[in-house]
Amino acid sequence: MEVGYLSILALGFLLGIKHAIEPDHIIAVSTIASQSKKLLRSSLAGVFWGIGHTATLFIVGIIFILMKDEIPEEWAMSLEFLVGIMLVYLGITTILSFKNIHTHEHEHHGEEHKHIHSHEHGGKHEHKHRHKNGTYLKSLLIGLVHGLAGSGAMILLTMSTVKSVWEGAIYILIFGAGTVVGMLFFTTMIGIPFVFSAKKISMNKTLTQITGVVSTVFGIYYMYNLGVIEGLFKLWIQ
Repeated sequence: MEVGYLSILALGFLLGIKHAIEPDHIIAVSTIASQSKKLLRSSLAGVFWGIGHTATLFIVGIIFILMKDEIPEEWAMSLEFLVGIMLVYLGITTILSFKNIHTHEHEHHGEEHKHIHSHEHGGKHEHKHRHKNGTYLKSLLIGLVHGLAGSGAMILLTMSTVKSVWEGAIYILIFGAGTVVGMLFFTTMIGIPFVFSAKKISMNKTLTQITGVVSTVFGIYYMYNLGVIEGLFKLWIQ
């Protein structure tokens, strides 16, 4: 393997880390981290995001490299628009995530007590198992959408730096490994305040709902920027 190609792969890995921390990626995954009560779960959510992201980049990238073609601008922008819709959805579901949690106050021997519980059905073990798997699946799906949205730029970058399909495949996988490492680090960092505030219900609720509002507002801005400022809506009408 040539030294020049190795340096391209090293650059691809670093670009992958940088790509992972783009605002729309961080905001989307923070809505997942906000639901995690354990730091490991928050960290693994980042890993699953990276796997989903790499999978779509790899599949779409290889298809277009084999075709020696680019993704049409209208398609690329429409896939980006999907990210905005997803951010709004994630934001709203995060804001509403506390609707099943209730606080009951009562007096016991002259002292006031608070009981917090969730109106969830099913056994505790079953609910935890379902919630954990749901978290990872959600992260994987978010990564898949982000991978689709970023595939246009990735194909252009890959086609300009490699000479063959095999080199392109390795480059995308190395870039994907960079995104996994980058997102693993940042979901761990993002998860810390949510994990530490897990037992302080009012603080946790505030942090979670701020995350949801940020995701919703950013998603609306993202769609407005693509649709109006960058002209996607005009492309759809033509």
